[in-house]
Amino acid sequence: MRRTAVPLTLVVASVAIALVPGVSQAETAAGIKWEACPAEISPVPIPAGMQCGTLKVPLDYRAPNGKTIDLAVSRIPSKKPEKRRGVLLTNPGGPSPGQSYPAFLVATGMPQTVLDSYDVIGFDPRGIGKSTPVTCDLTPAQQAPGNIPPYPRDAADVTKRAAEVKQIAKQCAASKTAWMLPHISTANSARDMDQIRIALGEEKISYDGASWGTHLGAVYTTLFPQRSDRIVLDSNLGAGGWDYPSERLYGRGFADRFPDFAKYAAANHREYGLGRTPAQVTAKYTALAKQLDRKPVDSPDGRFDGTLFRLINFVMLYGGSQFPVLATVWKSLDANQPPPPIPGDPDAAKGSESLISGRYYMICNDSNWPKDVTSYQRNVAIDRIKYPQFGAAGANIQPCAFWPEPVEPPVKITDRGPSNVLMVQNQRDPVTPLAGAQQLRRAFGDRATMVTADQGGHGVYPIGKNQCAKHVVTTFLVTGERPDRDYTCSADAEPR
Repeated sequence: MRRTAVPLTLVVASVAIALVPGVSQAETAAGIKWEACPAEISPVPIPAGMQCGTLKVPLDYRAPNGKTIDLAVSRIPSKKPEKRRGVLLTNPGGPSPGQSYPAFLVATGMPQTVLDSYDVIGFDPRGIGKSTPVTCDLTPAQQAPGNIPPYPRDAADVTKRAAEVKQIAKQCAASKTAWMLPHISTANSARDMDQIRIALGEEKISYDGASWGTHLGAVYTTLFPQRSDRIVLDSNLGAGGWDYPSERLYGRGFADRFPDFAKYAAANHREYGLGRTPAQVTAKYTALAKQLDRKPVDSPDGRFDGTLFRLINFVMLYGGSQFPVLATVWKSLDANQPPPPIPGDPDAAKGSESLISGRYYMICNDSNWPKDVTSYQRNVAIDRIKYPQFGAAGANIQPCAFWPEPVEPPVKITDRGPSNVLMVQNQRDPVTPLAGAQQLRRAFGDRATMVTADQGGHGVYPIGKNQCAKHVVTTFLVTGERPDRDYTCSADAEPR
């Protein structure tokens, strides 16, 4: 998530961004040639009528008539023209490919009233997926941790990781796609969204973005407030997006969410044998992590050490449906046996090098990251004590510490613009915790209203179980009615 900004004030930079030719002042995007979407773009069935296409956008919005790159775009057109309001751009977070996201939204229960009200638009962010992808020429070993830093046990582990990520940053800067590196950013992705708006012939766009997509939506409605219609931000990053402070919140998010798993495991002690109380399950986590630090276990998924154990726990706290699998992994490890293979799409790793590289390009161009390795060592020591289960991982060093200087400063989210932002947030989200969402809420001021759901996991709409929070989003998208105050939907709340 980061970097050092060029020496311009944010106020001057914001004005300069708004006046970039070809962004908001000159509408130059060409149209999109729509064709049937190939089935292979989506892990879920492609809905009837879903279309895909490509849009060319400027690589550098400071030179709008210069080199272009491709954006992979999709849409599910409304079948009710009499009810159609406009277009709803969507983003699944990540940053990850989003061309197939409209199909996912349909498969996971997006209400028909929303599908009738909008043409639902998906797209792969620049540099990712089919949108002129980038690379850092990462080896399998460099890809293994993904974009979440490994858990360091001590300062020496941070030093070791610093050498590894310095090499990654060097590879990114020397790769065959390094010519794109300065221009892969959330700000430019927001400008790409406006080019999609222009190509579709729309005066305004509505938006539904999750996770990293909340930062993309926040940046868009900051740069283009008058082009923003109804903006939904689900599972929110802080006001700075995916930056170093947001990674340090991983420890807090884990601590917020882990009690839900501990309650589940304790309630099923007869099956898993991990503890009769949540406190005993929590103690078991610490014991297993330390045991695997000393003596890793070989498994079908590779060398299962304490670092991998902590990471798998973090990722599998995203959704309660994964608790039985996680508890089974614990049960095997507690018996000193290799855990069973962790279920997943065997094709999910395809293209992971480009995906991981694209994320580094994006997040490292977006904000300021500490440069001094000793500052990471200090923060790791602090967060290991403050959030012992996972805090040291979030405080660890990323390639962004060794990234080239960015071409523009971060976009500062402010309260300037129409009051058309609805934030929805689970109270116990492990990766985008409530504390970060509250920071973004304060930055938006009167522009936003936030509805929290008394549930855990990552994602509220439409995949969450809290009907109250889901009803709020659907009502806002379909009618424009938005709560006039922040409030919390209780775990068993009815829509209101």
